[in-house]
Amino acid sequence: MSKRLEAIQKMLAAGNRDPFTLYAHAMELKSLGRLDESLAAFEVLRAEHPAYVPQFLLAGGVCESLSRNTDAVAWYDAGLVVAKKAGDEHASSELGAARTALLARME
Repeated sequence: MSKRLEAIQKMLAAGNRDPFTLYAHAMELKSLGRLDESLAAFEVLRAEHPAYVPQFLLAGGVCESLSRNTDAVAWYDAGLVVAKKAGDEHASSELGAARTALLARME
């Protein structure tokens, strides 16, 4: 286990449930190639902090890496709704581009 993952897991075990810590957990699992666990961590983040915009693009990418393209599109679509509601044009643009590129590859 990486020292970073160990430190994040200690924070979570101590009750830290802020969105950045949950996001860092999912991202660290992704960086270690533990994609199923990463996606599960993103699902926890989404359940606890559904308006946390950064999660959607990365979770969609994890789904793509797992060849779960339909799930990836669903993450991107949900992220577009959240990003637009938050007024985050940059995230909306990135999510839209990821969605468009994935749909083109799926044809």
